[in-house]
Amino acid sequence: MRFNPEEITSVIRKELEEFESKIDIAEVGTILEVGDGIARIYGLEKAAAGEMLEFENGVRAQVFNLEEGSIGAVVLGDDKELREGMNVRRTGALLEVPVGDAVIGRVVDPLGNPLDGKGPIQSSATRALEMIAPGIAGRQPVNEPLQTGIKAIDAMTPIGRGQRELIIGDRKTGKTAIAVDTIINQKGTGVLCFYVAVGQKDSTIAGVVADLERAGAMDYTTVIVASAADPAPLQYIAPYSGCTMAEHFMYEDHKHTLVVYDDLSKQAAAYRQLSLLLRRPPGREAYPGDVFYLHSRLLERAVKLSDELGAGSLTALPIIETQEGEVSAYIPTNVISITDGQIYLQPDLFRADVRPAVDVGISVSRVGGAAQVKAMKHKTVAGGLRLNLAAYRELEAFAQLGTDLDAATQAQLDRGERMVEILKQPQFKPLHVVDQVLIIYAGANGFLDKVAIADVRRYEEELFQYVNANHASFRDSMVENPVMSDEVEAELKRILGEFSEAFIAGKAADPR
Repeated sequence: MRFNPEEITSVIRKELEEFESKIDIAEVGTILEVGDGIARIYGLEKAAAGEMLEFENGVRAQVFNLEEGSIGAVVLGDDKELREGMNVRRTGALLEVPVGDAVIGRVVDPLGNPLDGKGPIQSSATRALEMIAPGIAGRQPVNEPLQTGIKAIDAMTPIGRGQRELIIGDRKTGKTAIAVDTIINQKGTGVLCFYVAVGQKDSTIAGVVADLERAGAMDYTTVIVASAADPAPLQYIAPYSGCTMAEHFMYEDHKHTLVVYDDLSKQAAAYRQLSLLLRRPPGREAYPGDVFYLHSRLLERAVKLSDELGAGSLTALPIIETQEGEVSAYIPTNVISITDGQIYLQPDLFRADVRPAVDVGISVSRVGGAAQVKAMKHKTVAGGLRLNLAAYRELEAFAQLGTDLDAATQAQLDRGERMVEILKQPQFKPLHVVDQVLIIYAGANGFLDKVAIADVRRYEEELFQYVNANHASFRDSMVENPVMSDEVEAELKRILGEFSEAFIAGKAADPR
């Protein structure tokens, strides 16, 4: 058998051309000690702060402390399988989570792993967990409303797209209820929602997901879960994970997004636990000195982007739980100073069945008024509502002394009672802003003065039926252009006059 030298030469040449020398060089260290979600590692002198590490069993960790002779890392998973002497390798990358359309409608953990049993997240796109917030040049003023569907909020503490509005109050005062109603109210608006549950019971989170599914809100919502049963490192990174997933749609698709952090006081407690275990110096209330930065670098990422960057937005609704109404505690004051206003829920109002239990005196929105629709902002609707309600609260306390009141004071008390009744709203029933304008205008301008307190809720329901049945074109025109012009106000007065007269006379509003 004869060999052709030319053929052999060509084969060897081809093999040499296609040969690639691949040498996998990885810096490897070993575990010195591990426990409580913290691992001390020796031999990774070149590791960077925030870098991802991988243990030999596949569990990941993030570099937290850089010390002389060792590094401290937080374990992002179960640390029970980790042992002293196990190998750890650097990945050279920062912590990333999957982003994109694949996460919409899913329930995931802070690392993007599915928790809903619907299969893996099929996303090729990832985004770093920690991102620098846009500077002043990359932002524009908040000028577009984000309607919550809740009368007491949209009228007195309105929220704009790109705003950071804190929801604060004691345990069991309806904080999560406001956030869930706001998510439900985004149906059909194109706003993508991200609900981050930190340190809550699994049963509570399952209830929220079930409520969102019943309302059809999971079609545009992602739920990021770090429950009370999860390790502290996962509770620490969960808010950043939700923010990162929302940022992808804001930057890449120029969409509007809403992120609810429920709640940041539990994230701060998880961060305190990690810091104390790593022997960082404790400060006030045993929190580390950089706990302010923990929340400021998260909430500063809420933004209304400039037109050059696509004009997308990320609206943040952080939730903080107070103890016995102590708003001046460390974490509440920190977050209040970072946000653009707060909605304070008062336990006494909640127990008195005033729900949502919004305290008019402490609650404020520092920028949302610029984004409020003109019809709602009009002086005859919500323009004087806050002051009138505050005056009513003072008069109410005075009237309890049992002194005789003049007719004008009594009339002011009666109207205030009806306005409080109007602002009550059941959960899972957000209202369109035009419907809010209709009922608030009716109460503020005396159309309910002769209606019994017990009949105010029925008046509201029948008013909406009456307007939809008999004056649909008027309502549609207000939906298209929500402005309270003289012509609109005159027509609104006529409609409310006709309905109120029929209602007081005892005639049922004809829904046909």
